[in-house]
Amino acid sequence: MSEHPEFHRPPLIDGHKSLADVTRDICAPLERRATALWWWAFIAAVSALLLGVVTVWYQIKTGIGTWGLNKTVGWAFDITNFVFWVGIGHAGTLISAVLFLFRQKWRTSVNRSAEAMTLFAVMCAGIYPLIHMGRPWLAYWMMPYPNTRGPLWVNFKSPLIWDFFAISTYFLISALFWYVGLIPDLATVRDRARPGLRQRVCKWLSLGWDGSFRTWHRYELVYLLLAGLATPLVFSVHTIVSTDFATSVIPGWHTTIFPPYFVAGAIFSGLAMVLTLMLIARKALNLEDYLTPRHIERMCLLMVSMGSLVGLAYGTEFFMAFYSGNAYEQFVFKNRAFGPLAWAYWTMVTCNVVIPQLIWFKAVRTNLALVFVISICVNIGMWFERFVIIVTSLHRDYLPSSWAHYIPSTVEIATFIGSFGLFFTCFLLFCRAAPVVAIAEVKGAMQTGHGGHHESHATGQEAAA
Repeated sequence: MSEHPEFHRPPLIDGHKSLADVTRDICAPLERRATALWWWAFIAAVSALLLGVVTVWYQIKTGIGTWGLNKTVGWAFDITNFVFWVGIGHAGTLISAVLFLFRQKWRTSVNRSAEAMTLFAVMCAGIYPLIHMGRPWLAYWMMPYPNTRGPLWVNFKSPLIWDFFAISTYFLISALFWYVGLIPDLATVRDRARPGLRQRVCKWLSLGWDGSFRTWHRYELVYLLLAGLATPLVFSVHTIVSTDFATSVIPGWHTTIFPPYFVAGAIFSGLAMVLTLMLIARKALNLEDYLTPRHIERMCLLMVSMGSLVGLAYGTEFFMAFYSGNAYEQFVFKNRAFGPLAWAYWTMVTCNVVIPQLIWFKAVRTNLALVFVISICVNIGMWFERFVIIVTSLHRDYLPSSWAHYIPSTVEIATFIGSFGLFFTCFLLFCRAAPVVAIAEVKGAMQTGHGGHHESHATGQEAAA
């Protein structure tokens, strides 16, 4: 034993669980009645969603003149929220696909929720380009289908088209990856459910899963292929989103650093949102033995590494503006730090660069209350990052006579609140409909460290469960 240091690693799962314990604990939230706390959270989320639905209907009916835009600031709150939600969705694919390819077993307790969060965040992001079209009922024009409109084609040079293909591809692959990983657990829920609607739905969705060697072999092969296919999307999707800005000739946007800068920021904000949701879920669903401080600590280390890259990008932007000698570029960054919106810029720097550095201290990253506060700060800071990039590059144009100030309208704020309502409504329903933690993958990870010897006590029937 002493010759193999890996045997001395602490177990990934606490509580000396057997295989049957894992199944029972993770399925418990699905099999008991929803708590009062869940219902209050669900009512609040649905209320926000209904507010968003009414607001979106109103602005489509009236026109996007309901936004607070003007001739100088033609993009602002809504494109900020679009980029924000796309970024939130990146951590799911990172945790699931990239860490799976690198054989990081600790991901098994968080990957299921992170994947679901990806889908819901991309749904929220998709709202804004549709509204921005002005005629969302013609959105099907952007779909790749045989042209029936004669010589009329969409403008393939438009960033709106790039966003449509990037987001739709990302959503499709992420949904497929999430569903394939869910199949073994759906079979477990099917076998435990009483005769009724839940059992019939799970039987249909589990695709006849029987747990045989051939089934597992094909499942693992497909899962590996999807992980390899999904990994480039982590880097490509937000790279495409960044080109919405980088291909322009506006100072502050026209820069080659945007693709890696946006990708690092997207992963950074996504990890913060995963931490926020997981810290709530582990307490509300009694999953403390499966989402342990060790899982939280490793996600914190990932987050601080991405945050350091974001901080480096901030510094690089200022240095290049100074070193270029371009008066317009220098003015934009001076305006960001000391102009009318300097408060937003320094909020961004404080939340994204200064506060996350506390994670380097072990006492901080192992204190779950502090980690929760830091993750909230990062989410706030990453929203302000997108707002600062967009608005401060536009509200001070080349000519002082065209300078304008931007204030978001009530319609824009209500739409943003509605997107949060959609996100949390979907996540709360997910917590009641499917296992929040990947049962099959957690059982496989129990081989790591001291958790492995508990499996010898499980019977064959427990393993099948």
